[in-house]
Amino acid sequence: MPSQRPVRLFALLCIAALGWSFWPRSTAAPVDWDERRGEVKNAFLQSWTAYSAYAWGNDKFHPIAKTGSQMSPKGLGWIIVDSLDTLMIMNLTTELADARRWVARKLDYNQEQDVNTFETTIRMLGGLLSAHYLAGALPGTSSRRDNVYLTKAIDLADRLLGAYDSPSGVPYASIYLSSRKGIPSHDGGASSTAETTTLQIEMKYLSNLTGNEIYWRKAENVMRVVDGNRAKDGLLPIFIDPQSGRFTTSEIRLGSRGDSYYGRFRDHKIMQGQYLVKQYLHTAEQEPIYQDMWQEALEGIEKHLLIPTKKSKLTFVAELPYGIGGQLSPKMDHLVCFLPGTIALGATGGRTEAEARKLPTWTNKKEREMHIARELMKTCYGMYAVTATGLAPEITWFHATEKSLQPNSGPARPLPRSSDSVKDWLEDYEIRPLDAHNLQRPETVESLFLMWRITQDPIYREWGWTIFRAFQEHTRLLDGEGFTSLQDVRQVPPPRRDNMESFWLAETLKYLYLLFSPDDLLPLTEVVFNTEAHVLPVLRQTQFTTGWQRTPR
Repeated sequence: MPSQRPVRLFALLCIAALGWSFWPRSTAAPVDWDERRGEVKNAFLQSWTAYSAYAWGNDKFHPIAKTGSQMSPKGLGWIIVDSLDTLMIMNLTTELADARRWVARKLDYNQEQDVNTFETTIRMLGGLLSAHYLAGALPGTSSRRDNVYLTKAIDLADRLLGAYDSPSGVPYASIYLSSRKGIPSHDGGASSTAETTTLQIEMKYLSNLTGNEIYWRKAENVMRVVDGNRAKDGLLPIFIDPQSGRFTTSEIRLGSRGDSYYGRFRDHKIMQGQYLVKQYLHTAEQEPIYQDMWQEALEGIEKHLLIPTKKSKLTFVAELPYGIGGQLSPKMDHLVCFLPGTIALGATGGRTEAEARKLPTWTNKKEREMHIARELMKTCYGMYAVTATGLAPEITWFHATEKSLQPNSGPARPLPRSSDSVKDWLEDYEIRPLDAHNLQRPETVESLFLMWRITQDPIYREWGWTIFRAFQEHTRLLDGEGFTSLQDVRQVPPPRRDNMESFWLAETLKYLYLLFSPDDLLPLTEVVFNTEAHVLPVLRQTQFTTGWQRTPR
């Protein structure tokens, strides 16, 4: 498109001027990863110190105005609870003591406040449960006898159970915390399919801790109801009716409103599939039903959604706004960048690729999955590499041939190896003005962390370092008091939004810190990360089981 050429030229000039090495060259000088990890820790401390000084106890932080705001009259602990396990992982004991004191004395969920069921589960319940687990698993945190986090988690979970009191058992989109009454969404009462299928590992872990099966049973029933719809090729439409338990639309996407079933959710945006893999790994690979569901979904993604770009043959994940059989849309949310790491995690079970290849279960299919993971990882990194700031937009549109965007009724399309040239990439990425903002999202660095741990390819660490440098350069305030999201990644200097999302502390910086850490810190065969990057243990022994079987396909 001719109108895009000045933008692309400007991006290339800015990349050269700023010295970003988007395709890092090998060097003889060894990298001090401990030093780089220390820089990430310092970025967290700068963010946390600014929040503590200007917005302590508030759910939102506006670092430019140096103020905070609440989501409820008393606050919900949105930032503090979301950050507990990052404080533990980074061994910030003084800051953790302040946060724990606030949780013990101030956190009160007995408020008649409506909250999103999904977000409250992954951020607040997940954050409390992760803190409880890590308090006994990491040195320098607290004693196993300190149950303040578990007590708060049980109280919150009991309130959230009201959301599941629908005729089908599919939870309502929101819940009043005090009265424990579920609230149908404004989308005609429908719930997000991905939200409802991304509540399970938190509830299951709580049942395992307490011996109370109600959390496990309520969450597991949702999976049974959703799977009973027998979605074609494992690809779930984005909305489901809590009354009937049936899908209410044919639209399929892994980004906004569709990623957590395969992956994530932000600001009422979701990704499908990640929790299928994580539920399988969370129960120590003892529930093959979830492996089966993941394989079906991944085959559906390969067949219907994976498309090569026109110039550089990068693989991207398209959308099906009219369902299977309809024209594809060449739009990919940054949210979908959870997928390469999830695919690699599913292929290896969290083992290194070298270890997984030695197992009798390794197949040519797993080889293809790892190829897809690598190609998608490159595409997600490219979202950063093609912009003037070195930071990704919220949404990217890709240039693809008309033929490739036609519906596919045959086998999965062949995926050629893509170009490594950023110049070629610039021909394939399009960033539209309304999509150009950056909220400091974690999905790409999450996948980089998983890809590094699994493949041991240092390129993923280098890409992560390049992205972190861009965050430092463009999102840190000039006075050093915090980091903020951006309005337009195409401009240098970029216009800024006055907001620091809690997932900047809970996820983005946590994954970068772990990316630069030794691999024995939270090994992937021992823990799972929920959608908000909260750390929960693999359950090698539990008294509870799935308790249902899939209907024949």
